[in-house]
Amino acid sequence: MRVLITGGAGFIGSHMVDRLIAEWHQVVAMDNLVTGTIDNIQQHRSNPNFEFIFHDVSNHIHVPGKLDWVLHFASPASPMDYLQLPIQTLKVGAMGTHNALGLSIAKRAKFLLTSTSEVYGDPLIHPQHEEYYGNVNPIGPRGVYDEAKRYAEALAMAYHNGHGLDVRIVRIFNTFGPRNRINDGRVVPTFINQALRGEPLTVFGEGQQTRSFQYIDDLIEGIRRLMDVQFNKPVNIGNTTEMTILEFARLVLRLTGSKSQIVYRPLLQDDPRTRRPDITRAMEVLGWEPRVPVEEGLKKTIDWYRTRS
Repeated sequence: MRVLITGGAGFIGSHMVDRLIAEWHQVVAMDNLVTGTIDNIQQHRSNPNFEFIFHDVSNHIHVPGKLDWVLHFASPASPMDYLQLPIQTLKVGAMGTHNALGLSIAKRAKFLLTSTSEVYGDPLIHPQHEEYYGNVNPIGPRGVYDEAKRYAEALAMAYHNGHGLDVRIVRIFNTFGPRNRINDGRVVPTFINQALRGEPLTVFGEGQQTRSFQYIDDLIEGIRRLMDVQFNKPVNIGNTTEMTILEFARLVLRLTGSKSQIVYRPLLQDDPRTRRPDITRAMEVLGWEPRVPVEEGLKKTIDWYRTRS
């Protein structure tokens, strides 16, 4: 296959590049490097099956030659990013998705959208299944990301229903692993790097809000399986192992051997109180479930950060 990956120099996108290159597919990575970095894909630059295009997908996308897939990964994806880049986040979710879908139509390529568990907002049901419409504050500080992804899903389904485009939608739950930027702002890189530097770990509220963390390899496997099935509805990909943020902070301290203290800060607006996927659909449709225990994935991730601290 020849595959375009928008956001291909980002955390998740670059791991998808690795997977497809390892399978001997041809990969075109497209990125404007606002939150991605060339370092994530440097190992492929001399590979004849790999090509990098510097481009902002909010503008018209042109890729010469045939394409079998367009994988739309591009978007700021951490609270820090989309609070600093609110308009860019909305544009890549709206205009970027529109351009990527248009390219798919022109190339007669299949289309995959990486959506997010953030479409569920601060959920009123638990765990979250794909038929749940969510509880999102459209004008809150997180709304630019939540609503951009909700609109992107609606747009993808409109192209599927209106133009017969073969689409896939993956709703990604909290994912961690190597290449997650040190200053990303999400809880995993923040806690690990605070612990490695001997700084206090910052917990918001009382730390009783929950998350379900999955290792990057499990996510990539789920996405890859979704590409191989004929299924057009959204699919949750995430770990069902749920823990409080305070429990997670203590786990990071134990695995790093850090003597850092835990400090508490006021809870952020619209911070989801719970987050755990119902993965019944992924198990039934993809035969997928997470394989990497959180502790094992964290050890690998901590080792990666140690080499960069």
